Amino acid sequence: MKTDRAAQLPRTVSDRGSIVTSPRSSAAVAPAVQPRRGRWAKGWRQVRPGLAFITPLVAYLAVFYAYPLAQNVSMSLHRFTRKTFVTGEAPFVGTDIYKEVVASPLFWPTVTQTATFVVVSLLVQYALGLSLAVFFQRNFRLSVVLRGLFLVPWLLPIIVSATTWQWMMDVDSGILNRFLGVFGVDPIWWLNSDHSLWAVTIANIWLGIPFNLVILYSGLQAIPTDLYEAASLDGASRWRQFWAITFPLLRPVTAITLLLGFVYTLKVVDIIWIMTSGTGTSQTLATWAYGMAFGKGASSVIRYSQASAVGSILLLVAILMGIVHLFLQRGREA
Repeated sequence: MKTDRAAQLPRTVSDRGSIVTSPRSSAAVAPAVQPRRGRWAKGWRQVRPGLAFITPLVAYLAVFYAYPLAQNVSMSLHRFTRKTFVTGEAPFVGTDIYKEVVASPLFWPTVTQTATFVVVSLLVQYALGLSLAVFFQRNFRLSVVLRGLFLVPWLLPIIVSATTWQWMMDVDSGILNRFLGVFGVDPIWWLNSDHSLWAVTIANIWLGIPFNLVILYSGLQAIPTDLYEAASLDGASRWRQFWAITFPLLRPVTAITLLLGFVYTLKVVDIIWIMTSGTGTSQTLATWAYGMAFGKGASSVIRYSQASAVGSILLLVAILMGIVHLFLQRGREA
C-alpha cells in the first residue's frame, strides 16, 4: 500500500539530480499556469476603457471624413451627372476625368494663382506673426490687452470679415482708396478681375496673423531665458540673439505652423467667394472645384466628377506636404 501511494505522488527533481516525491509540488506548480480564458478576460478588462474612449472618435472620423473622402475619389473615377444621381448608374471612366481637368485651359492659370495665394499668404502671415510674437515677448504693461485685440480677426465670423474688406476695398467709398488718395495715388479697382487675387490675399493675411501670433508666442515661451542672459553677457545684440537662439529653437513650432497654415490656405473658399465669387485672378483650385460642383462662378454648368477630381488633387497635395513635414522632422531627430 505504501508503494502504491508513493507511485501516485508527483515527483520532482532534487538539487542532486534524484527524483523526490512531494505531495505539495502539484499545489506549488498549479498557480503558475493560468487558464487561457482567464488571461484573455484580464487583458480585455485592461483594453476596454481605452476602446470606450476611442470608439466615438473613430466613428466620427469614419462617418465625416473617411466616407466622404472615399466617395469623392469614387466620383472622380466615374462620370456623374444629374441623371446618374437618379439612376445610380455612373459609368467608370478611370483617369479620364483627371485628364480632362488637366487639359482644361483654366487648370494651369488656376494652379499659378493658387500657388501665389498660398505662398504669399504664408510668408507674410508668418513674418508678421513672428515679429508680433517677439514684440509681445517683452511683457510690457499693455501686452496682454494688445494680444487680446489681435485675436479679434480670428474670432469674427468669416462673412463679417470678408464683407468688411469688401467695403474697405470699394473703388468709390473704400477707405483704402481714400488713404492712397492722400498720397496722390489714383483709386484702385481692388475687386476687379485683374487685382482680385491681391485683394483676397490681403484679407486672408489679415485673418491668418492671429493664428501665427498665438502659436509662435507659445513657442517663444518655451525657450529658456538663461540662454538670452548668457548671450547678453557675451555681448550679443538682440538681432544676434534672434538669429542664434530664437529662430533655431523655434524651428519645430515654425514647421507645424507653416504646415497647418498651408493646409488651411490651400482649401480657402469662403473669404474668396464672399469678396469676388472666385472670378478673375482670384480663382483658386478650391473655388474652381466649388464652382463646378454647384454651377457657379467660372462654371455655369454643374460638373460633379470634375469638381471631385480637383478636390482629390488638393487632398493629394496636402498629404504630400504632411509626408514632407514628417520626413524633415525625422531627419532632425536623427
